[in-house]
Amino acid sequence: MAETLDLQTKESLQEQLKRLKEENDRLKNDLSRYHIIMNNTLDGIFICHKEMKIVQANEAAARMMQIEADGLINRSVLDFLYSIPQEELNAAVKKFLEKGFLWKEVPIKLDSGATKYIEFLARDGIGEDYFFVVMRDISSKKILEREFSMNEQLFKDLFDRAVDGIVLFDKDGGFIDANLSFCKSFEIDQNELSHLSLQHFTDGENNMHLKDIWDTLRRKGKAKGELPVKLRTGKEKLFEFTITSNLISGFYMSIMRDITEKRSMEIKLFKSEERFREIFENAMDAIVIWSDDGKIAKANQSACRIFELPMDELLKRYLCTFIADPKKYEHIKKKYERYGEIREEMLFQMGNGQYKELEFTSKRTILEGQHLTILRNVSDRKRMEKELRESELKFRKVFNGSMDGNVLFDNQFRIIDANPLASRILGIPHEELRTHTVPDILSSFDIENTGVPAREIDLEGMDNEIPFLLSSSDHRKLEFSFKRNIIQNMNLAIFKDVTERKELEERLRKSDTLHVVGELAAGIAHEIRNPMTALKGFIQLLKGSIEGEYSLYFNVITSELKRIESIITEFLILAKPQAILYEEKDVTQIMKDTADLLNAQANLVNVQIHLNLTGNIPPIYCEPNQLKQVFINILKNAIEVMPGGGNIYVTIQPSDKDHIQISLQDEGTGIPEDKLKRLGEPFYTTKDRGTGLGLMVSYKIIEEHQGRIHVESEVGKGTVFHLTLPIRQNKEERRKSE
Repeated sequence: MAETLDLQTKESLQEQLKRLKEENDRLKNDLSRYHIIMNNTLDGIFICHKEMKIVQANEAAARMMQIEADGLINRSVLDFLYSIPQEELNAAVKKFLEKGFLWKEVPIKLDSGATKYIEFLARDGIGEDYFFVVMRDISSKKILEREFSMNEQLFKDLFDRAVDGIVLFDKDGGFIDANLSFCKSFEIDQNELSHLSLQHFTDGENNMHLKDIWDTLRRKGKAKGELPVKLRTGKEKLFEFTITSNLISGFYMSIMRDITEKRSMEIKLFKSEERFREIFENAMDAIVIWSDDGKIAKANQSACRIFELPMDELLKRYLCTFIADPKKYEHIKKKYERYGEIREEMLFQMGNGQYKELEFTSKRTILEGQHLTILRNVSDRKRMEKELRESELKFRKVFNGSMDGNVLFDNQFRIIDANPLASRILGIPHEELRTHTVPDILSSFDIENTGVPAREIDLEGMDNEIPFLLSSSDHRKLEFSFKRNIIQNMNLAIFKDVTERKELEERLRKSDTLHVVGELAAGIAHEIRNPMTALKGFIQLLKGSIEGEYSLYFNVITSELKRIESIITEFLILAKPQAILYEEKDVTQIMKDTADLLNAQANLVNVQIHLNLTGNIPPIYCEPNQLKQVFINILKNAIEVMPGGGNIYVTIQPSDKDHIQISLQDEGTGIPEDKLKRLGEPFYTTKDRGTGLGLMVSYKIIEEHQGRIHVESEVGKGTVFHLTLPIRQNKEERRKSE
């Protein structure tokens, strides 16, 4: 039985051994197939311990990592992932250990320094402590993706920024997309594209043209040409286009360029060429086109007429053969070679031997080796210019030598020119005068005797040659008149300084008045003085015989008779010249005597007379009694204009080495400016009971002393009389020299 059991056990063991051997062979075969598959797969495979150490790697992994397979054993897979931030790497490892699965695309850095992009799948399931990693090199894919992205971005930038219009459309012509340039050219909004097509912008015969384009596009897959379109605003444009089919998702793409302006310019250029040809053939000036060697290549009929040669003969000639001034020609030639263009005048000898002065312009043309010259006969113009210069010279001499101030101005009253005398009369430098207008220079004047500013003269409505008398603030008087349209847009204004003439006329008028007054005064004085003598005598007789209160009337009668006698005396001074005996006297003493004489009258109305002597006052040659009469007249007037009291300031000072000045200033009511001019006229007075004779006599006395009186006055402040007297009289000087 034991033997039987041993036999059975042996058979059982042999059977198990056989099965184990078969299993072992199968496993060896599986392992062999596994090794073949693992080493021949295209993907890299790592078998790793959970400590991230590489236990096994296939040949694809070794090629991918560019390391021998044995060199990868015991390396940490994390060694190749140090380009990933540590925190991100730790989080990925933790996630894998928790879930047993991880898929990711990461960059790895090889020992050689090269970088690759890999796609890997890590999964556990090889025992408890091991996992496998399947890796695929996607570097080429990443490069393609990057290139595709760059190309896509480049296309987008090109699409968006292109100057030409780019449009995508379907097989029916409906717009899919378009860039901004296309939308601007077609004057549409990008939001409207999906509702529009090319047919919306063509009509009539252009629809047939569009149909031909579609036919060409279907047959050849591309088309190009020109397409007229009509925008929704009614504006018509012309586009040059290129269409390519099936470029993107089966759509068509067209590049369209607006050539409306270009075509318009081409039409204008064609017309310009036609006009140039017309001008060239029919120009009045000679036009010659010549080559670098100077040979005439083309010329118009005017050139034949100027050079006195038929066309066939002219085209055989060289331009330089007509030059009559070789020296000047060499200078002009150098200048032309330097600048490429020139404008000059020169003497030419024509084909028939005649000499002509020609003005010409030469320029290198846009065609290489050709030059253009335009010539004009200026012989007659030269003669006319000479005559014009001579005429201009004559006019300028007459204009500048005129005895009047002449100003030329245009129709807008802008001054064009003026002669030197006008500058002196107006007191404005010649160059500055040309920057003004006529109203500008009139603005500093008033119309005489009206007080109206001269700028208010209606120059446009004023008749020609009506003179105006103008006065300035410095008491100058100008006579102004003008003549319109002496030539087109040219007018003449004439200014005459009549200050001296008017003063002479005024003196003559006063002299005539004095003459008449003198004759009248002589008659009145003669007729009145005799009865006055009798009246004075009888009044004296009656005064002694009448007593009582009636005797007081005689004082009044006697006072009034004396007043009448003083007036008669003044009349007699005017009536006939007085024999004046000049003596050398101290004028300050004469003034002091006069002030002492009038102090009593001044004190009655509370008026103070102040005498101020400035500098060294020399004695002067004068008639002392007459000067005293002048001082009395002026001082009495000053006292009478201050009934409420005041001050009179008398200043005596040298005016220059030959004259002294006596100034008498009061604090009265002043004299208006319009009345100042009439002071000294016969019977003109500003006082209620005055006769005007006192000042008239004073003016006459000072004039006979070869002096002058100047009056300044301001209403409300007072009046100043300035008396200027010579230290020596001319007559006295002559007498002493004799």
